[in-house]
Amino acid sequence: MAKTERNLLGQEVGLPVVGWRPPPYPDDRALSGRLCTVERIDAMRHAQALYDAYGLDQEGRLWTYLPHGPFANFADYRAWLVDAQHRADPWFYAIVDHTTGQAVGSAAYLRMNPEAGSIEVGALVFSPLLQRRPAATEAMVLMMAHAFALGYRRYEWKCDALNQRSRASALRLGFCYEGTFRKAAVVKGRNRDTAWFAITDDEWPALSRILSRWLDPTNFDAAGGQRVALSSLTRAWRASHDEF
Repeated sequence: MAKTERNLLGQEVGLPVVGWRPPPYPDDRALSGRLCTVERIDAMRHAQALYDAYGLDQEGRLWTYLPHGPFANFADYRAWLVDAQHRADPWFYAIVDHTTGQAVGSAAYLRMNPEAGSIEVGALVFSPLLQRRPAATEAMVLMMAHAFALGYRRYEWKCDALNQRSRASALRLGFCYEGTFRKAAVVKGRNRDTAWFAITDDEWPALSRILSRWLDPTNFDAAGGQRVALSSLTRAWRASHDEF
């Protein structure tokens, strides 16, 4: 399908956006799946569980590419979380595992621009209790689905261009790599080139079916191992998809 048209002057212009209205900002509703719930972060309910879960990463690898952390002690982390929970942008969530009922990670919507219809997911801190588990993928899918249901046209993922795990995660989830902004920021006293990825609303229906297929319980064996890798599904879809 054509992504442009010609105006009366013969100039190439973008297609009209018909019937679209700027979406609302996210609210306090919880996003619940089969494996986890993504809920508005709250220091009283989540701080201790998150601090303990993050503490399982004894080397501090979770914080290398983030502007915040690591934290010297629980008091410092709780103070940061108290401040974070009152921010409108970023809008922080805790990821609560259904098996234990404990928060095992956090994420946020940020750089929200309803007038343009764009929203970003970021500030991802997945403890060792969440990493490489289906619940981690489900949490990301719940946030994607909610953003598009609200009416956003563009869902962004940005990371330090040197953060290979984050880049791989974006591609695995079906994001399209769009380029790298050089010298985009200074983080913890170091230069950061920022890699940009995105999913658009017209891509979401097909990608949603792929993600649902992967998350289906039948895709996992008795030991919890995946039968089909998500990366193979999204890579094949992207290879056959007209990204621009």
